[in-house]
Amino acid sequence: MNLEQQSRSGGRNFGGPLERRETSRFPVREEVRYRVLQSKTAQVSGAGKTVDISSGGILFTTSERLQPGRLIEISVNWPARLDGTCALQLVATGRVVRSDDETAAVRIERYEFKTRASNTLAAGA
Repeated sequence: MNLEQQSRSGGRNFGGPLERRETSRFPVREEVRYRVLQSKTAQVSGAGKTVDISSGGILFTTSERLQPGRLIEISVNWPARLDGTCALQLVATGRVVRSDDETAAVRIERYEFKTRASNTLAAGA
């Protein structure tokens, strides 16, 4: 595949396998809580750990398979602190793009950082 074909396909190749992602993923391992929004069945929520994070999405562990296309809210304890002292939490909303029995990938549609009490996730998140 030449550069023109790669450009049209959205992929990049830097001497290795073709990379289709537009943003870099970072191996961040932090606690995560999630809940499915607008579920027509029983409320689905759970906890896990992030596997990796990019500006466009989050891959995290789950205790059950999440249905692709579902809108979910994710709360992640952020590893950095505001001004070196204040604990932060990333709260994101997005769609499940793929899932298996142990992990789910979510494309982020909206996000915000909130302050949190040390070593806790926000109540109800």
